[in-house]
Amino acid sequence: MMKGRWTVVILVTCGLVVGCQGRSGLALPDGEEIESYYEYPAGLEAELVGNVAVIRVTQSAQQIRRGGSLWAKVGPYIFLFTEETYQLFTDFPGLAAVRVITEVGNTEVANALLPRDELSDLLWRRSINIAGLARRDGTKRMTLLEALVRWGEEHAEYRYNERYTRR
Repeated sequence: MMKGRWTVVILVTCGLVVGCQGRSGLALPDGEEIESYYEYPAGLEAELVGNVAVIRVTQSAQQIRRGGSLWAKVGPYIFLFTEETYQLFTDFPGLAAVRVITEVGNTEVANALLPRDELSDLLWRRSINIAGLARRDGTKRMTLLEALVRWGEEHAEYRYNERYTRR
């Protein structure tokens, strides 16, 4: 009878040890860690909400006036489909999604959420390429920005403020 109780105690202890080890592999970043992945001098803040990294980016009102609804829509995807976001998912397996919110002043312009499992490795490479071309050449070739918006709308949950995107 005593041997049976010790077996149960040992099994429960082993189960707790294995369970705790599994949880430590699901570490989550804090706001500062998230911010450290991205460089953006115009203003970027990040926080963890549950297991979602939320990144708020300040967008220039002048930029949106000049670029119109296209620039309002493309904002989140410029940050979402990057090597930095890919690395954030890689480094923090407990992270379920990354959300990027672009704002002018205190007004939300666009909001896009990318779930962790949305993109395969091949699609990640394509995403980074599309966004990289848009960042590098988008002011000269607006079709690159349009392609990034289409890609973003296919792969992310998104919401746009009609004040900035209707036309």
